[in-house]
Amino acid sequence: MAQGDRPKLSTAQKALSINLESLRYGSFAEIGAGQEVARWFFKVGAAAGTISKSISAYDMAVSDAIYGRTKRYVSRERLQSMLDHEHALNLERLSVARGDGTAFFAFADTVAARNYQGTNECHGWMGVKFQAHPRDADSQIIIHLRMLDQENSLQQEALGIVGVNLLYAAFFLHHKPEMMLESLLDNLTTRRIEIDMIEFSGIEFRHVDNRVMSLRLVQMGLSAAAMFGPSGEVLQPSEVLRKRPILVERGSFRPVTKVNIDMIDCARSRFASEPEVDSEAIVELMEITMSNLLVTGTIDLADFLARADVLAAAGKLVLISDYSEYYRLAAYLARYSNQPIALAMGISSLRELFRENYYTGLEGGILEAFGKLFTKDLRIYVYPSQNAANGSLETVGNLGMGAELHHLYRHLVDRGRIRQLDNFDPSVLHIFSRDVLRRIRDCDTAWETMVPRNIAEVIKTRRLFGYAGPQPADGSRAA
Repeated sequence: MAQGDRPKLSTAQKALSINLESLRYGSFAEIGAGQEVARWFFKVGAAAGTISKSISAYDMAVSDAIYGRTKRYVSRERLQSMLDHEHALNLERLSVARGDGTAFFAFADTVAARNYQGTNECHGWMGVKFQAHPRDADSQIIIHLRMLDQENSLQQEALGIVGVNLLYAAFFLHHKPEMMLESLLDNLTTRRIEIDMIEFSGIEFRHVDNRVMSLRLVQMGLSAAAMFGPSGEVLQPSEVLRKRPILVERGSFRPVTKVNIDMIDCARSRFASEPEVDSEAIVELMEITMSNLLVTGTIDLADFLARADVLAAAGKLVLISDYSEYYRLAAYLARYSNQPIALAMGISSLRELFRENYYTGLEGGILEAFGKLFTKDLRIYVYPSQNAANGSLETVGNLGMGAELHHLYRHLVDRGRIRQLDNFDPSVLHIFSRDVLRRIRDCDTAWETMVPRNIAEVIKTRRLFGYAGPQPADGSRAA
């Protein structure tokens, strides 16, 4: 829904609207940047009708005594313990006296704002656990945010605004999750705050698919990337990638084929054999770019969820990103990890990587792009392609490259930044996703031999990608 379809309220107006609604009553627990959210409700007046308690447990020993011990204080684990503890206290202490006419809530955040030296990662976890109606079962929203202002005071200001936006969205827009997302940066800009994870749970959001919400974060520009796991659980990138070797395969995955799986398996095997790589810590990501999802001009949610379902069947983590250029993806990954990074791609993608017209927006052109791409410990593993006419292989060694780029290409190959995969399965080289997709839609059963068996079953039982073949023998369909 467009911005014009909902009221344009200032932060003060939102806080006052909540204070003046007698239904809402709850507590605020904030650690790390002061009482930035609660302050808005005290400032605008009438807070006595909204706030049961406001607490800031800065001291770690005090925090542990209240919420239990934790390894990291700015973490999802700590936020959840804060929400659970404070909400349970409200219900225990107040539900008998006023539960019939009150919808209780607990708001919490745990934040690392800019330190005095300016050397820390500025981020935080924020959430609200609430009843939409009196005596209702609980609902919850959790977000992770990055604070991009360079001054501590500005970060605190932005944090307070996001918190008010989150509470207003939970109380007044909970029936419209996508509008809630859009409203989170009201009176802010993406130059100040990035929201890279959101999770909806509980009774009010029982029909919300958090994978779609992850996609919407990127589509709306609240974040340049979002991540979810094979069970559909949303993931916060830094918690998954922190100080770990990262392997990425980019693709359309319409659907996942035997080639996609062989490529990532071969690349992982090679990556794990490198002496500087901790093989047990490798994180695999299957990346889908927004440009790929928008190839027809609009996002087809059914198509997106079909891709997500087959990637889930393959047990893969999914990264949705707005990084069409590989050098921007590399910079994003290097933000979270100081360990080696590897990209797995086919010969056609490698050829595209060397197309100079992709880099006309950079003053230094392809040289600047490659300087950014290869500054970290990054390498590219290349999967071969097979000539359909004569069966010959196209590899790193015989890839035709124009004279003007030949020396750059050979330099990267000779330095080991571009490496050929030679541990591939030659029996799957004839498979292409677009051909599999066409066969699915044409009811050509040959497609079933081109994808892993479990993925074929998912496609058939859920009737994905336009599959119109017979129902399974028992007539069942996946939920």
